[in-house]
Parts: sequence; structure tokens; C-alpha cells
Amino acid sequence: MIKLIAALAACASLGACATITRGTSTNWQVQTDPVGASVATSHGYNCPSTPCSIRMPRKSQFTATIAKPGYKTVEANIINRLSRGGGTGMAGNVLLGGPLGVGVDAVSGAALDLRPNPLVITMEPGSGTVALSSEQGEMLSNGAMTANKAATTATKKKQ
Repeated sequence: MIKLIAALAACASLGACATITRGTSTNWQVQTDPVGASVATSHGYNCPSTPCSIRMPRKSQFTATIAKPGYKTVEANIINRLSRGGGTGMAGNVLLGGPLGVGVDAVSGAALDLRPNPLVITMEPGSGTVALSSEQGEMLSNGAMTANKAATTATKKKQ
């Protein structure tokens, strides 16, 4: 409760609550089983070996390519969504910070979170590529499902 009051006080004096309390970038994490896969994003960010964390702008939307020799390559779409913390910051702006703060948070992306985060993938032996939507990536990250099974499950739901 004290943190909320302090955050609201900061909003009242400075505006752009989420920009101040959350920042405009976040650590996006990738975990794979087995470990040691490389990760490259369509924005040019990369890490040589999982598990890893990449500092990304919150307002990014991108494709991540996860590869390991002997395993199917996974291409996952990462999106942004309004987060709980960002929504609280926006509410602080509406109540105390005014339209300037709302505008700054909207433009900066501070009210957003990358989804899925973390991206958790059980890689499958073989060759080829498995393409995942952001929804399928969240299915993977929320349970013990392989990338190929998540892609197959989502395809069956659409039929």
C-alpha cells in the first residue's frame, strides 16, 4: 500500500506514471529444454545460449528464432499487451497526472509488457521449422508442451 501511495505521489508531481515506475524497456527471457539454443530477434537482438535474457523495448513486437543443432528451429511471435502494472500507472495518470502523462506512457510503451515472457520451449529433435503465434507461445510458457504440439493444438482449434 505504501508503494502505491508513493507511486501515485510521483505521478502527481511528475506525470507519466508508468514511464517513471516501470521504464520503457524490460528483460525478455527465453528458456529452453535442452539448454544452449541460440536466440535471434527480427529486431537484431540476440543471445548465444539459453537460458538468456535480452533487454527489449516494451513496445516491441517481433519474431524470435530459437535454434539448436539437431533440433527443430522455433519461430515465435512476441507481442505487447497492456500490463497490470502499466494499467495502474495509466490510472494514476488519469487520476493525478493528467493527459500529458497518459500521452507519454502511451508513446513510450511503458504501460506494456512483452508476451509471452518468459518464452519457455521444449525443443524437439529433428529438422525443419515450427512457427508459433503469440497465443501458442503463451500455451508453451504456461505448461509443459512442445513447440510442435502447441502449433498442432492451435491448428486443430481453428478447424
